Amino acid sequence: MSRAARVAVLVPVHDQAAFLPRALESLLAQEETAWEAVVVDDGSPDPAAVAAVVPADPRVRLVRIEDNRGLGAALNTALDATTAPAVAYLPADDVWYPGHLGALLGCLDDPAVVLARADLDRPVGTPYAQLVQVAHRRTGDRWTERAELETDDLDRLMWTRVAARGTTAGTGRVTCAWTQHPGQRSRAIRESFDGGPNVFRTRYRVREPLRVVSTDGTDLDEVARYARFRERSYPPSADGLRVLVVGELAFNPERVLALAERGHSLTGLWTADGLGDATVGPLPFGSVPDLDRDRWREAVRELAPDVVWAQLNWRAVPFAHAVRAASGDLPFVWHFKESPQRSVVRGEWPLLADLVCGADACLLATEEERDWFALALRGRVDPARLGVLDGDLPKRDWLDAPLSPKLSDADGQPHAAVVGRPSGLDLDWVLALAGRGVHTHLYGQVRAPGPKGSWTGWLEEALARAPGFVHVHPAVGPEDWVRELSRHDAGWLHRFDSANGGDLRRASWDDLNSPARLPVLLAAGLPLLQQANPGSLVSVERVLRQDGTGLLYRCADDVADVLAREVAGRAGQAAALAARERHVFDAHADRLVDLFRSLAR
Repeated sequence: MSRAARVAVLVPVHDQAAFLPRALESLLAQEETAWEAVVVDDGSPDPAAVAAVVPADPRVRLVRIEDNRGLGAALNTALDATTAPAVAYLPADDVWYPGHLGALLGCLDDPAVVLARADLDRPVGTPYAQLVQVAHRRTGDRWTERAELETDDLDRLMWTRVAARGTTAGTGRVTCAWTQHPGQRSRAIRESFDGGPNVFRTRYRVREPLRVVSTDGTDLDEVARYARFRERSYPPSADGLRVLVVGELAFNPERVLALAERGHSLTGLWTADGLGDATVGPLPFGSVPDLDRDRWREAVRELAPDVVWAQLNWRAVPFAHAVRAASGDLPFVWHFKESPQRSVVRGEWPLLADLVCGADACLLATEEERDWFALALRGRVDPARLGVLDGDLPKRDWLDAPLSPKLSDADGQPHAAVVGRPSGLDLDWVLALAGRGVHTHLYGQVRAPGPKGSWTGWLEEALARAPGFVHVHPAVGPEDWVRELSRHDAGWLHRFDSANGGDLRRASWDDLNSPARLPVLLAAGLPLLQQANPGSLVSVERVLRQDGTGLLYRCADDVADVLAREVAGRAGQAAALAARERHVFDAHADRLVDLFRSLAR
């Protein structure tokens, strides 16, 4: 008679069939043999590849979940399919060494110990134990599932609840390996590994709005944010257009509903190579069904849209180019924002140039970006086909909120907000501002590679050396832009030195750009702090001067002076409130529809 299983081994797998044989071999090689195992295939796109490598061992069973439901649901399914008094975890891409189960069960022989943790062959730099390290008593606790939360933090998903029931013990032995590779779930969640909510959404084909928290600082509740839009209906009008939206939607994706409100039908086709904050479908606010991405060429032909509207940033260029090549004679609008310089660095300039020149119409974010392309593609592109519309403007709905009292009205000191990465701000600059009585409020800092995470090198020292003048806040979503940000006196745009000397051929992206934070800060009625660059062509400076919304400066003393004048008179706030209606997508939707109609056949 076989021994009763002492431990249930849970083996979650999604699209990792190439790794799975190595994991299962390490299970079969365990010195402890009294185990039962369940391989849970959580909606892998090729289930046959998973089934083919599951060994014909009576201790191992395969359970298939047709559509991906997430790590928590997969592990709960495995818990329900097993009965052993202890539980251990072997993700499909990880490895155990032969003494692993024995060492963990040895710790659990102590009745006071409820959770045991092995050491890894190399540290992973996370504050929580990885699945492959842990075994615990079967306690009745359940893994948090996707509808409640997705996070890389396994403490929040399960470990903290189990550990509260007794003592945690370490084996003191290195008996497992956590395999680091681009396809890991934790990397899809964390911006420090080029992940984020939309990378996660794409990889796992998540149809529902997400609640995502990451150890990098992401804290997003799409369920609450988009409830107002999901509750509405958008019936098509008799003369409505069928618009295929291609690529990615960046920061303010709900803007496209301005077209649905006008009776036009939207369908989405999304790049699989987006950034974590570049929105792709299934869109969390609904009302934009997706084409089947596994057979998108046939699906585009079957849909036969009136116009293809491809967008928005450099990550979308290769996919948009492929869609245009496959679209035949369908009217094609290329709507590009950021940035031609990045496409050059990536070796994708030929693709971008083809899109700009070959589209039936091309929309660029600013007048300066339009003129830059006209110069760069002189002789190839008709300048009359190049229009201007910032494709990343927010939906007007977010303006409908009351302003909050100013912090400066209470303490007499100016307060300025930084939304997103503190571009151009560093330790010396923040300390110089503090020395002049200016408060800096940082919103939504995340740990990410490159400039987005540069704040990590100076923030701690800034807080220590300027106590009371440097403030850190969670990210502020559109539902709270007006309420939260209006407490301040101004908002920071990107701080940079322009060197183009009035020649767009020498322009950088900062010169051409319209920062995504500009309409956010205007929504809250904040004038905008922007370094002046006399003699250069800088798009955002031109717009600020036209609108009267800029607080222009050259040095920290200038910043203190312009903020003092703003606190005394609020002229910048009045200009911002007057201009903000022009900086929402709804204000330009009819113009965009007119363009679509002029092209539709």
